[in-house]
Amino acid sequence: MIMELAVYEKMPDQVKISHEELERDGFSPNPFYECLIAEVPDEHKTKDGYTIVGYALYFYTYSTWKGRSVYMEDLYVMPDFRGKGIGKGLMAKVAQVGVEKQCVRLQLSVLDWNKPSLDFYVAKGAEDLTAKEGWHFLRFDGQSLDTLAKEAPKD
Repeated sequence: MIMELAVYEKMPDQVKISHEELERDGFSPNPFYECLIAEVPDEHKTKDGYTIVGYALYFYTYSTWKGRSVYMEDLYVMPDFRGKGIGKGLMAKVAQVGVEKQCVRLQLSVLDWNKPSLDFYVAKGAEDLTAKEGWHFLRFDGQSLDTLAKEAPKD
């Protein structure tokens, strides 16, 4: 489903992670992420025979202004199962887990062209911080990350 999400987001060439890396990073003694899945009974399985039809992948961050936060990296539901409350249920469960861990906010990113998803999140109460506060989401990766790391002071 990760590849299905990447195709939907028009970025299938960006998926570089292996099954082994996902397993290591999510199921080790100190996981980097947590994941919830949506599963349907056998009688409602997909045309290809799958019963897992959606997932939400999330991890914890920290705000020096607000405290504990949960970041939802992915929320995906297979197209045939959309509009049935599965995405809302997954997102609500991530929020519940965050609240139970004393997180004060749930954060996520949405591509600027993805109006259906943006509308979905805003309808549920999310604020568009790009529009409201002007935040830009930045990233270092690959060579730029390596170059920056090499500039770190020696211990």
